[in-house]
Amino acid sequence: MNQIIVPTQPDTAIAIVPSARARRFILEAEAPSTRRAYMTDINTFTTWCTARGVSSLPAAPETVANFIADSAEQGLRPSTIGRRVAAIRYLHRLADEETPTRSELVSKTLKGIRREMGGAPDRKAAATADIVERMIDTCDDSLKGLRDRAILALGFAGAFRRSELVALRVEDLSRTDDGYRVLIRKSKTDQEGQGQTIAIPRGNRLRPGPAIEAWMAAAGIESGPLFRRVRRGGKVGAQPLRPAAVAEIVKERCLLINEDPAQFSGHSLRSGFLTSAARAGATIFKMRDVSRHKSLETLNAYVRDADLFRNHAGSAFL
Repeated sequence: MNQIIVPTQPDTAIAIVPSARARRFILEAEAPSTRRAYMTDINTFTTWCTARGVSSLPAAPETVANFIADSAEQGLRPSTIGRRVAAIRYLHRLADEETPTRSELVSKTLKGIRREMGGAPDRKAAATADIVERMIDTCDDSLKGLRDRAILALGFAGAFRRSELVALRVEDLSRTDDGYRVLIRKSKTDQEGQGQTIAIPRGNRLRPGPAIEAWMAAAGIESGPLFRRVRRGGKVGAQPLRPAAVAEIVKERCLLINEDPAQFSGHSLRSGFLTSAARAGATIFKMRDVSRHKSLETLNAYVRDADLFRNHAGSAFL
């Protein structure tokens, strides 16, 4: 049976596995962001167990139930607690140990936490087409302004997740008469990297096509990462932006148009496209062509939100 030693660094979670190659493949089974979150949660769990003199691996169902109950008492959101449970399950599966999270005790405790605290996610505002247009209008023709304009326009037009947007390379874009075909090499719903291609129209209003071209021409980018840091003095770096930079750009531009930055995030571009598409009457299948959602139910939530007041059952008599 393999032993697992939990460290402080996310990519060194497995101390003993059959081989270095197996270790790499096991780590690659989860997205880097998921691994980082899991390792943080696992370290928190092991520290908690050590302080109480109980085993974290294997952990008893009672230990996990007490841990998540304590997490709830600390005020953590149900979604965060649910992720901690998933991290504990991940740890035990890697060690080939019986998974305590399958216990009725743990599931009932988690269910009770969700019932008492509520499980609704803290949703950020959608940056709809009109908001994105105003944000784009704040972008000047400096290198930073051109880059931010391209990020906002393309991020919105492709309903990109922020990690997907900063991972784009020039080689992933194929120009056509109508716009661009963009290859997304790997994403949250395509962890095996089979690749998905979406269409980005040149556009008449937000004009993502011209925005991309203006940025590339000004920055002198012909290959490699599409979106990069602009240093002081107007020097463009060679490395891609961090995913967090997308959220920072969105918040910065929101502030300039008198929108509350705290209400928006990097995901606001993605949700904004889907909200705008639903309001414009796009079919759920056409929306999925862009967003690449696996679950139609998730997409249908955007349609329901957009249609809340349309043909309302009480509009004739209220």
